[in-house]
Amino acid sequence: MAQNRDSFSNKFGVIAAAAGSAIGLGNIWRFPYVLGENGGGAFLLIYLFFILAIGIPVMVSELLIGRRAQKSVFGAFQALAPQLPFFRIVGVMGVAAAFLILSFYAVVAGWTVEYTVLAAGNQLADKTPDQLSVIFEDFSTSIWRPIFYLIVFMAMTAGIVMGGVKNGIEKYTKVLMPVLLVIIVVLCINSLLLEGAMEGIGFLFHPDFSKINSNVILEALGQAFFSLSIGMGIIATYGSYIQKKENLLNTAVSVSFADTLIAVLAGVAIFPAVFAFGIKPDAGPGLVFETLPNIFNQMAGGYFFAIAFFVLLLIAALTSSVSLLEVVVAYITEELHLKRKKATVLGAVLVTVLGVFCVVYPVLFSSFDKTTSNILLPLSGILISVFVGWFLSKNQVREELESHGGKFRLMKVLMIILKVFAPIAIAFVFLNKIGLI
Repeated sequence: MAQNRDSFSNKFGVIAAAAGSAIGLGNIWRFPYVLGENGGGAFLLIYLFFILAIGIPVMVSELLIGRRAQKSVFGAFQALAPQLPFFRIVGVMGVAAAFLILSFYAVVAGWTVEYTVLAAGNQLADKTPDQLSVIFEDFSTSIWRPIFYLIVFMAMTAGIVMGGVKNGIEKYTKVLMPVLLVIIVVLCINSLLLEGAMEGIGFLFHPDFSKINSNVILEALGQAFFSLSIGMGIIATYGSYIQKKENLLNTAVSVSFADTLIAVLAGVAIFPAVFAFGIKPDAGPGLVFETLPNIFNQMAGGYFFAIAFFVLLLIAALTSSVSLLEVVVAYITEELHLKRKKATVLGAVLVTVLGVFCVVYPVLFSSFDKTTSNILLPLSGILISVFVGWFLSKNQVREELESHGGKFRLMKVLMIILKVFAPIAIAFVFLNKIGLI
């Protein structure tokens, strides 16, 4: 490791932090809905194929770049290939993407803080569906309350990042991720015990191959790519904190498994309850903040399950926001040479200010979302694949993949994927996102 560079202490710390970055609000409400609407079990099979064929190889590449360079994503490409200045744009896009994503993500994450408070105060109980819709509409369209909870959420995020890699990010994610898993399993068990729950399971897992078309395939490919936090600079930055004794392929596989498991379990927790109470599934915040509180009101012990669910959302949001802020902080500490505490405060304040603008001007919210997901992330993914596949020497790649002492026997397969398959597949996602195909 580079002298005085902080690092994760063990394999579980690496996986907890990296999985925490990948597991976010989208896993809890978006993935289950997309799965159900795009062929159920058939979509899941296609999604898993793309996780294995593209997601894991590209994640390995990002981890490899970070650990080899011992730099944040911004400085990594300059350190590894100073003769190829073009690739420095990947570092620029990674930091920009993390900064922009966190500015609007923290706004929605602030909603989870508000609803955790409402659930704990039993203020969602005995409300009709119309009253719950009014509560959400009033809150989400107001100014000062979302800004207040945005500030609260960013203060929580900054508090963890300020502690550093080992004593901040690793320490808290080691606790938060198991808690998240326990909560979601408890919610799953409760949902599966409801009368009519099997209809929700069928919605999620029944393979309907008649729904599979080119758009569904691209949706599965895009979901596989974006759900793993690829292209945001997170994985490369975390890679720079991983010790040489850790197996990068095993790390990527473990993180991908955890991310997919939580997304599927979220569907098992949510949709049996949705169908058991005769409520039509709907995508987006409406399902989480309007429909589910109504379901909890009809459940035995609904007060406790409501609290558990919104705590689950808060944890998922927090572990993702920590990783996004770390990308910004790593850039500030390495390029501007500020101490971590000052860098964290500066990064958090700048993100919060931009988040306030997202609250006041919702068009910024959607603009940042489209710019990052449609342009920055897929372009970064393509360039990362091309860089490792075509420009980083095979000896450097092999050294990193075998530094733990084992043999990497999939070198030819990895190179074919990174040189040809991954760039082309991600390019299709990119062209689909910008409306060209």
